[in-house]
Amino acid sequence: MEVRSEGIRLRFWFVRLCSSIVLWICLVQLVTVSELWHSHFISGITTGIYNIAQIQLPNQNDANNGVVDKSPPPITFLPPRNYTSNGFLRVSCNGGLNQMRAAICDMVTIARFLNLTLVVPELDKTSFWADPSNFEDIFDVKHFIDSLRDEVRIVKRVPKKFNSKYGYSTLEMPPVSWSNEKYYLEQILPLYGKHKVLHFNRTDARLANNGLPLDLQKLRCRVNYQAIKFTPQIENLGRKLIRMLHKKGPFVALHLRYEMDMLAFSGCTQGCSEKEAEELKRLRYAFPWWREKEIISEERRSQGLCPLTPEEAALVLRALGFGRETPIYIAAGEIYGGERRLAQLRAAFPQIVKKEMLLTRDDLQQFQNHSSQMAALDFMVSVASDTFIPTYDGNMAKLVEGHRRYSDFRKTILLDRKKVVELVDMHHNGTLKWHEFADGVKQVHEKRIGQPTQRKVIIDKPKEEDYFYANPHECLCEERNCDAFLGHHNSSQV
Repeated sequence: MEVRSEGIRLRFWFVRLCSSIVLWICLVQLVTVSELWHSHFISGITTGIYNIAQIQLPNQNDANNGVVDKSPPPITFLPPRNYTSNGFLRVSCNGGLNQMRAAICDMVTIARFLNLTLVVPELDKTSFWADPSNFEDIFDVKHFIDSLRDEVRIVKRVPKKFNSKYGYSTLEMPPVSWSNEKYYLEQILPLYGKHKVLHFNRTDARLANNGLPLDLQKLRCRVNYQAIKFTPQIENLGRKLIRMLHKKGPFVALHLRYEMDMLAFSGCTQGCSEKEAEELKRLRYAFPWWREKEIISEERRSQGLCPLTPEEAALVLRALGFGRETPIYIAAGEIYGGERRLAQLRAAFPQIVKKEMLLTRDDLQQFQNHSSQMAALDFMVSVASDTFIPTYDGNMAKLVEGHRRYSDFRKTILLDRKKVVELVDMHHNGTLKWHEFADGVKQVHEKRIGQPTQRKVIIDKPKEEDYFYANPHECLCEERNCDAFLGHHNSSQV
């Protein structure tokens, strides 16, 4: 009996061994086969999942707002473009987050046009905001490099062989503002004959709004709306904010630009005490690049050149028909005067929230003392909001406006501040009753909601033109007749 049971055990283990061998052979064959179709099938699936996430992120297209993103990113990254580089372009962006964002788009476009190798941009650390963040702290640097590789070569640093030790010198210069492609071709490209590395030490508004070739304008859009992504940490927290807000129903993102730096820069002191007005004046004098020092606040306000005060914003929101129950997200930094200045706005709209009220201290800990990273959260919420209302047309307001136009013209109320303060003052002095004031505000803004329109072109006055990134109309009508889309009354030669 013992011999027989031992034989059974041996047969049992032999069968198990053979089965294991067969299974391993099958597994090896499967792996081999999978290598052949992996790039087509599996990568297609993962890329599809990735693209779904990308479609949702910039515009948060959930069932609450019913907006469908018209511009998903490419299914896969295209092969690198093969070209002979004329040299390296280093850039140091100046200003706040959105000013630097627009500059990055311009610098990629310039590098592509001149067949240069772009070095990952350096961000401003010396401005009023004193944010120590590097590019990779705010933006997804790998996605930035990979998603543009079919257009321009981007590296993280200049190779050591091009430093002064090997006889190379870097030419530092600010390019001329509002320049077209001819300037870069005729004035900048020849400099690479002597210098293999150029460093643009200022990048704000260095490329023209209008008159550029269509392919360059579309590249600016591609960089802005597809290649520039925030880091996963910022995007995850931004999505969390957006989900929390959408649970409350349709919400307004109010870009309340009543912050210390803006008031000091603009010289606007409406509603401030004498002590506060003096503090703002001292700040303006402390920064040498704020050249205009003596400013009469009342004159500036009457010209529509001041951000609305929180009190003025409360009146305008009520006049536009927003009710007390409307959730309002304050997309801004610290409001000058704090809760005291927000009291009237909060009384009119009790559901006012800020990111600091919705997120925990742990959520925000990694972003503290990094103003650009905090601004990135406000940017995401503003793009995803049901209605966006900026109280001043600064860089963030303009870029959010353009992003929302690109996302099927989502409602953006562009306030006519000159007319608004005129109506506010008439209401305050009793000249206009409430219903007259409300009717006046609605009438002024009836056609100022971010609808399709062509940029205004002012020959020889580029600073007064409509800004490209607020209305990149060349990128908005690829499958339509632009004249019909924009309307003949808006058409102009560009």
